[in-house]
Amino acid sequence: MIDTHAHLYLEDFDVDRRAVIQRAKDAGIRKIILPNIDSSTIQAMHNLEAAYPNFCHAAIGLHPTSVKADYEEELAIVHAALQSRNYIAIGEIGIDLYWDTTYKTAQINAFRQQLEWSLTYNKPVIIHVRASHREIMEALSPYKNSGLKGVFHSFGGSMEEAHEILEYGGFLLGINGIVTFKNSGLRDVLRQIDIGHIVLETDAPYLTPVPFRGKRNESAYLIHTAEFLANLYAVSYDVVVQQTTDNAFGLFDF
Repeated sequence: MIDTHAHLYLEDFDVDRRAVIQRAKDAGIRKIILPNIDSSTIQAMHNLEAAYPNFCHAAIGLHPTSVKADYEEELAIVHAALQSRNYIAIGEIGIDLYWDTTYKTAQINAFRQQLEWSLTYNKPVIIHVRASHREIMEALSPYKNSGLKGVFHSFGGSMEEAHEILEYGGFLLGINGIVTFKNSGLRDVLRQIDIGHIVLETDAPYLTPVPFRGKRNESAYLIHTAEFLANLYAVSYDVVVQQTTDNAFGLFDF
């Protein structure tokens, strides 16, 4: 399996990071993508990638909740990083209007700038969407048929939103522990989505799947999301693993 989204470089893992990585390997995880948050996380992310080459893969971007008054300075740091070394993707980027809309315009501007870089550097994007589907799709509209591709991280939207994303072309849906939550409507949506359109992720340390919901998430717990999807799609666990891994390799240039 490929964990296409995990923040294992955060302080949440400082005590047992090596054990967390080993448990991931023991669970059958082949690769982990590490999306960046902002300038404060770049060094820790780089350090983790260097410690586990060809297993941990860093992405670079400015997370929408880190877009503040100084966002142009933060973007300059992202751009400098892009120019200095290789990354697996541009992310985590997007628009988040759930808690605060103060910097809505700045978030949209930052998102558009990073979409431009994804085309310039030929990198897929990892998109964070929260209470912002319409704004995201409007920002993406000028790039249709441009070759832009990526993943809608932590997808939890409606059937209509899923269809709009998939009809755009080039994008996969990132599915994590949310699908295992009892109150999640995501399972009803996914029943109508071919497994060829999804990749697996954890978003560790967040969004821990059942049966560990409420505890710190980690990449090894991806097996519980995969098992749930196998039941949902009425296919074997191995089919889920193989198909989602193939999907990830088709999107990301490992």
